[in-house]
Amino acid sequence: MYTDVQVKHADQLIRSHAPLVKRIAHHLSARLPASVQVDDLIQAGMLGLLEASRKYDATKGASFETYAGIRIRGSMMDEVRKGDWVPRSVHRNARRIAGAIKTIEDLEGRDAHDDEIAEELGMTLDEYFSCLKDSSGGKLFSFEELNEQGDIADHLTTHSPSPSFNVEKNLFKKNLAVEIERLPEREKMVLSLYYEEELNLKEIGLVLSVSESRISQILSQATVRLKSRMHEWV
Repeated sequence: MYTDVQVKHADQLIRSHAPLVKRIAHHLSARLPASVQVDDLIQAGMLGLLEASRKYDATKGASFETYAGIRIRGSMMDEVRKGDWVPRSVHRNARRIAGAIKTIEDLEGRDAHDDEIAEELGMTLDEYFSCLKDSSGGKLFSFEELNEQGDIADHLTTHSPSPSFNVEKNLFKKNLAVEIERLPEREKMVLSLYYEEELNLKEIGLVLSVSESRISQILSQATVRLKSRMHEWV
């Protein structure tokens, strides 16, 4: 049972952090297909903010904005997952591509090339690029947000993270950083421009003097290549 003071405090937190919900919604919508409406993300985010206002415990050390941001993004991502617009065939093809990349790289001991991946899949190069284009319509979130999935928000406020939790989280980050560094130079550059500099595909295309569709292919291939190399963690 909440006291009047607690209810009033929660209401103040919600009102003062409503702009945070809109900022996060617009940031995520820029990385998602047009079929995902900003208003839907905002609605889901407000539910996350409401939940954060009820569960936040200032004695646990994390600021409310940090905690709320995780809850808001998590709520938006859950909403996107529930309305997943990507057909199952696209998910299957993404897994097949990741498997083909792993097979080639394990055998050759180097980065798998486009034509090799297509051959391993029994596809023409155009068919392979078409699969990559389809997979690029999937959800692309920042690597920080990948680390926020699961129960990390709960760890911030409900209890102190266990030593094994922190060790695994740090090992994952280190391994991910190593695998990003090992990517082909162009894929690594596209990832950096997209996730760190937050350029859109068209802007990256102008920087690298290639088409927007080619940037989409490179970004999708980099993502799938990382998944294939991080399969043990996933």
